Amino acid sequence: MTERRAHLPRQATIESYGNGGFRFEAMSHRGSLLSLPSGMYAWTPVDITRLSEADFADLFLEIEPIDLLLIGTGLDIRPVAEALKWRFRDRRIQSDVMKTGDAVRTYNILLGERRRVAGAFFAVD
Repeated sequence: MTERRAHLPRQATIESYGNGGFRFEAMSHRGSLLSLPSGMYAWTPVDITRLSEADFADLFLEIEPIDLLLIGTGLDIRPVAEALKWRFRDRRIQSDVMKTGDAVRTYNILLGERRRVAGAFFAVD
């Protein structure tokens, strides 16, 4: 993301997803979503099949520690490049790739447990 402007200046439970977007805190967001300790952001990776370090620039700028990054890759599980996984590990961030629905549900549970979790969710129709 070129501009760090949060929809909400903190993380929030995702109330629903689908129809190309997400709902949280009675707000509606169209497109993919990045949830970080500093807030909820629009996320615009160029290509779901070739995620790169640049797609996670905001994650790497976070001051608050993150233990786990959940990556929701839409309706299908799409692996991330090994080099990107190592970049996460260098920051001591474990990553887990799953379908967006599964990632949202897991994120909500872990956020409710006050775990240090972040989420990168591709929108689904």
